[in-house]
Amino acid sequence: MPAPYFRQVPESFRLDHIKAISAIKDANMDMHMNLKTHLPDGRQVLTFIRPGTMPGLLLQMIKELPYDERSDEYMPLSRVQIYSAEDDSMSLNLFVYGEEAKQLTEADVTMTGSHILEYAQQLQEETLPPTDEYGRPNPTPNANLFSRDRLIQHMEKCSESYIIRSDPRRFLSQFELFERVSGSDNVSVSIEDSFLDGNNEEHYWIDIALANTLPHFALEQTTQLLYLHSFDVLRAHLDNVTDGDNGTVTLLRMLVTPTNGARGDESTFNLLKQELKRSKWLAPTTMELVYEKQPWLGVRRGEIITAMCTIMHPVMSKQNAIAFSKGNILETVTKDRYVNHAAAIADLFLDRFDPKDLMSDEELRVRSEALMAVIDNEVEDTPAQELLIKMIEIIKYTLKTNIYMNNRYALGLRLDPKIMATEVDSPSRETPYGVIFSHGRRFDGYHVRFRDIARGGMRLVTPASSEQFSLESAHQYDECYGLAYAQQLKNKDIPEGGSKAVVLIDTVGMSSSGRDFVMRKAVKAFVDTILDLVVDTEETREEIVDFVGKKEVLYLGPDEQVIPEDIDWVIKRATQRGYDTPAAFMSSKPRAGINHKEYGVTSEGVNVYLDVALQHVLKIDPKKESFTVKITGGPDGDVAGNELKILFREYGENAKVVGIADGTGCAEDPNGLNWEEMLRLVENNLPIDHFNPSTLGEGGAVHKVDTEAGVKARNSMHNRVQADAFIPAGGRPNTINVQNYNHFLNADGTPSSPLIVEGANLFVTDEARQLLFEEAGVIIVKDSSANKAGVITSSYEICAAMLLSEEEFFENKAQIVSEVLDKLHEYARMEAELLFREFENYGGSLPQLSKVVSGAVNAATDALTIALETFSEEDREKLLPLFRAHLPKTMADLSFDQVHERVPSQYITNAVASCLASRLVYKEGTKFVETLPQDKLADVALRYLEAEHEIALLKDALEGTEMPEKEKETILKLLDAGGARTTLGVF
Repeated sequence: MPAPYFRQVPESFRLDHIKAISAIKDANMDMHMNLKTHLPDGRQVLTFIRPGTMPGLLLQMIKELPYDERSDEYMPLSRVQIYSAEDDSMSLNLFVYGEEAKQLTEADVTMTGSHILEYAQQLQEETLPPTDEYGRPNPTPNANLFSRDRLIQHMEKCSESYIIRSDPRRFLSQFELFERVSGSDNVSVSIEDSFLDGNNEEHYWIDIALANTLPHFALEQTTQLLYLHSFDVLRAHLDNVTDGDNGTVTLLRMLVTPTNGARGDESTFNLLKQELKRSKWLAPTTMELVYEKQPWLGVRRGEIITAMCTIMHPVMSKQNAIAFSKGNILETVTKDRYVNHAAAIADLFLDRFDPKDLMSDEELRVRSEALMAVIDNEVEDTPAQELLIKMIEIIKYTLKTNIYMNNRYALGLRLDPKIMATEVDSPSRETPYGVIFSHGRRFDGYHVRFRDIARGGMRLVTPASSEQFSLESAHQYDECYGLAYAQQLKNKDIPEGGSKAVVLIDTVGMSSSGRDFVMRKAVKAFVDTILDLVVDTEETREEIVDFVGKKEVLYLGPDEQVIPEDIDWVIKRATQRGYDTPAAFMSSKPRAGINHKEYGVTSEGVNVYLDVALQHVLKIDPKKESFTVKITGGPDGDVAGNELKILFREYGENAKVVGIADGTGCAEDPNGLNWEEMLRLVENNLPIDHFNPSTLGEGGAVHKVDTEAGVKARNSMHNRVQADAFIPAGGRPNTINVQNYNHFLNADGTPSSPLIVEGANLFVTDEARQLLFEEAGVIIVKDSSANKAGVITSSYEICAAMLLSEEEFFENKAQIVSEVLDKLHEYARMEAELLFREFENYGGSLPQLSKVVSGAVNAATDALTIALETFSEEDREKLLPLFRAHLPKTMADLSFDQVHERVPSQYITNAVASCLASRLVYKEGTKFVETLPQDKLADVALRYLEAEHEIALLKDALEGTEMPEKEKETILKLLDAGGARTTLGVF
């Protein structure tokens, strides 16, 4: 065995190895054995002994290792030692599992690491010769990094065994790599000749530092990539060093030698370094393609091909779900018969976006047509031909990519949304403004937005089975589109248009810790890819070819499965990457945000619509008369729990909640559930199955889902229970749909509730809404109106993040939140009154009217945005008070004088346009806006603003005149209702 084996492996282990090998020899058996032992601290040590040292042997052993991220018994790989006998007769590898105690004190490390500290001191004092006894160059002195204090701090993060067995030169070199990646998710690589093996110049040491990764995965990926490039691993070490909140940094050191004619030259190592960095982030499909099926493709081309296959899936599956399943698409284009064409398409993609050799549109057209001609001539299989042609189209519709960025986490494409359109889509389906696609390690993500400046949540989707994952993949883009479009309808009152991000993550079969690890990684890779494509820095200008042609501004928010740690990381990363307003890049920051559940912002808006609807539809004054309501969503939920508190606050015992259902069961009482008990559950964050049955009245019941009857009762509560109003405040999308809407009706055809106010998104489908209205007269306040208060709050968070420091916001938070709640009530009541006014005047279904209102406001906003771009700076400045009036007063008072320095000009323009547009529509109605020619809309809106000012002056003058109060009040109401419109002469 090599000398390091005797230095680094404990004597007790070496004795076990000798005994095992002797037993094998005595029995005349093959040198093939696995040993399991334990260290004194309880960690497991697996020793694999195999005959020979042939290339690929180490990779084979790693694939046999237990405890990967999919195992319920998952343990981290904390140390690896790989050795080959000097006569190549056997390989002996040790894999240590379990966390090593790292509670070393300064006294501990100064003792165990004395050889390192002494070496570093000599290096700093320049008393060491240029090379060591083996001829290796000593590290360059670094007064900051290699100071005694810094080294001691670093060694306190290391395991004792790593410090003891580390050569001082190696330790300092790996410390430098550690510092390059600490606090990030990056990878750093160093390669040098092996000076220990003077008799063989073809031995090299490769050192790799991988931040925040799974050690098992890092080892397997690195070994597989080295094998792919024909490098055999002779010796290796793996160690983990803690990195604070960023997990650990895995340090790999491998002694390799080229095989099968490979060469250790500069170009080979440059490519190897690049691919070692990329391997951490590659999708499993990409790795399988370039490591196993078609290794000649190389990582970059393989990544492009698998990304394009994923983009094609939601588009082509609408044409034929079986022929164009996700697996069939990839299998088809990577078959031996067709993979050369796929490679040629990937090369065209690379050439199109090569920042060092720009390709013209004409050259793209010529080369695309040439490729299509070859495909038409050589590919007879129709599905294969369609897929390859679609891949060429993807290049045409790609406007930006990060393919050439050296430190990217995933592959990102800024797409023209037209590439995602299909023949089966409705002709009236609106085309989004922009689409970003990201393809990475165990995830694919879409970000869809409907306006240049847009905001919307990022949700993580983690299907439980492979079958469900495939289904979600086919629907992922449409889900993202639908959510973004719904957001666009909601966002009518704010400067940002609607957007949404849906990240589909493969965690099938993983342990809970592995699942969480992969989800957090996916968030980082997806967000960093978006930043690659929207920030304007020296790095992006040098490495990204931009066919968008303008700066893009977007904001994210948390949605399903996004946690506070994700939000903190996103803000920090946006700052590091140079995003103009990083604090605003994601809303709901733990300290400087407005927690939706804590303040009940969504429910505050929902209740305004309920209040107005009860008075207009059912002629009930809820302040004076009792009414009944049923709710889906538990007392521990955001919207449902807060709605319960608001109902009691506003109406007391007049509000009778006759049914509540959530994931744990349902509670029902025809006389109204006990308020004290419901509020107890809300305050203690408890679901409905904790409801105390002793508080129920006659005919009341609590059903839990631990029985079949309980599940049935829970699932049908929203249909069975009779109430004046139904508030879906939780539950799955499409719960009431075209197949089951009739279950909401009684035997005589009357509805179980004549009024629905949608606190939850998409609980009722569009088709079901219309059928319930047509067949049973159900009045439904659509989600894009009823629960819009949440998005308005998030928009105010964005404004606060741009206009105020975190301390300013925190010091004034109580007052700002109070003013935000007032604004939410104001915006909700304005729309609610308009909806019911137009419903009573013009008829039609309320959900359709909700869309009409959103469409009118958005159309006016778009027209005004275009018009404002042509205004002089002086004229735009005159309109700035509109934006100021939109903001909570305290926020504006603190910082509006610096609005131009702190807020992007595009945002200010959008804010002015949306404020004026919503003001116009809510005051004058949708018909007023719809009847105006599009090219006249902006001019009329601006004249309207002037007319409002004139009317305000007239009202002030009238207030000072002497006349009977009743007449004066009548005149003022008339001026307020139609004065501005009359002044314009537009009817």
